[in-house]
Amino acid sequence: MNIFYRPKYRSEVTSFIDELKTKDPALEAKQREGRDLLWDKNIDRTAWVGFRDAEVEQQPYVYQTNSDH
Repeated sequence: MNIFYRPKYRSEVTSFIDELKTKDPALEAKQREGRDLLWDKNIDRTAWVGFRDAEVEQQPYVYQTNSDH
């Protein structure tokens, strides 16, 4: 038997989340909708290639000024 096994233990966080889900059954759907809005975006691969090609190579020391300009 595992020494860390606690069959009846439920953390306060788990209880809180379960309580929120019972109060608002649409909570998980709202979370997914918010995630879709902010994070899950379709990427335009051709634009992404253009962005990568347009990047300027960073100098080894960022704060060094170019003296030849």
